[in-house]
Amino acid sequence: MKNSSLQTIHVNYPEPHIGRMKEILKAHPEVKNLFGPNPWSALIICLIVIAQVLFAWMVQDTNAWIILAAAWLVGAVMNHAMFVLIHEATHNLIFTSSNVNKIWAIIANLPVIFPAAIGFRTFHLLHHRYQGDFNRDADLSGPIESKRVGTSWWRKSIWLLIFIYIEGVVRPARLKNIRFMNNIWIWINLAACISFAALIAYTMSWASLGYLCLSSAFCVGLHPLGARWIQEHYVFHEQQETYSYYGSFNHVMLNVGYHNEHHDLMMVPWNNLPKLKATAPEYYDTLVSHDSYWKLLKRFIFDPKITLYSRVTRDSR
Repeated sequence: MKNSSLQTIHVNYPEPHIGRMKEILKAHPEVKNLFGPNPWSALIICLIVIAQVLFAWMVQDTNAWIILAAAWLVGAVMNHAMFVLIHEATHNLIFTSSNVNKIWAIIANLPVIFPAAIGFRTFHLLHHRYQGDFNRDADLSGPIESKRVGTSWWRKSIWLLIFIYIEGVVRPARLKNIRFMNNIWIWINLAACISFAALIAYTMSWASLGYLCLSSAFCVGLHPLGARWIQEHYVFHEQQETYSYYGSFNHVMLNVGYHNEHHDLMMVPWNNLPKLKATAPEYYDTLVSHDSYWKLLKRFIFDPKITLYSRVTRDSR
């Protein structure tokens, strides 16, 4: 499994997670005790919504530098957690009802401002089912996107800075065969976010709204937590296309770094992912993993061998 810096790694074998899931379930049937929703996630959503509204109120009359610092240091951490909880709701891991999970995903989406919850649900579930399939996996960059970013450190930096736009607008537009705008939940999500943004701007200030928007841009972009999108599927070692992160940031990002574990057994909520690794260490301790987002971010930006092409692709199924 090799590639140059300007072409993807194309393989003819299936994604690895279904096979490993079957092996783990056979070797450790007790992992089924880790399955099921975690309703405490709903409480975390409520607390972060309240905290972000409070911070937005605190910065409403401050200058741009304070808003930037607050968004990068505090807001990015909280909004990243919101993206993780949207992810949990996508897999119906907050409550059992699919519609109830959609409602909680939209609530988690409020301080993020940009309406992403339901669209993410559509594309993320396809990512799990068609990992590496260029025509269905929105986690893969398009040819124009990859070519324009190339190997340049400053273009990679700009790409990270605007990644929330890339992921929310450019990638869905590339996958023209996937229709999602006819989903009523998309419009509910949009109405809720617009109403929340208008309420923040009206009752506080445009600076408060700017703080929330910057928090979202930083948490998926030019920030240590933004390295998560590089960590998950960018190839750093031959024969491996999915990577976990076991560093200290997992404490504030709700264990979302346990990405191999999540792909193998999507029925395990965030609080049980470390238990899954501990139960089946022979399947995870042998895999290459990351332990520092700072080092990973630095390497991605400055190593010309790591590009948007450093991904595994496979033929459509």
